[in-house]
Amino acid sequence: MTKADLIDKVTAQGDLTRRDGEVIVDTLFASVINALRGGDKVEIRGFGSFRTRQRKPRIGRNPKTGARVEVPAKRIPFFKPSKELRELVNPNGNAAPAETPAPPTEPAA
Repeated sequence: MTKADLIDKVTAQGDLTRRDGEVIVDTLFASVINALRGGDKVEIRGFGSFRTRQRKPRIGRNPKTGARVEVPAKRIPFFKPSKELRELVNPNGNAAPAETPAPPTEPAA
């Protein structure tokens, strides 16, 4: 789903104009970004929570040249889905669908 698809869903659900849907979606995204930028945690009940994690500085390698590159410390956004969202995505409780093994075949006589 793209941002445009999300705007279309909001517009159709709320019987709004496309411009109103854009404003709603943009305001939601801007609010989450501003809260994370300020160091706050954003929690949406039944969906999940957004927060930032601190990465330590490290030495990396340029994959093209192999040269050592210093990567500075930085904050990265992190999303943790709620239990409800995880259950909706995986209704069986399985993280991934299990493959059933094929039954053994008997040699032809």
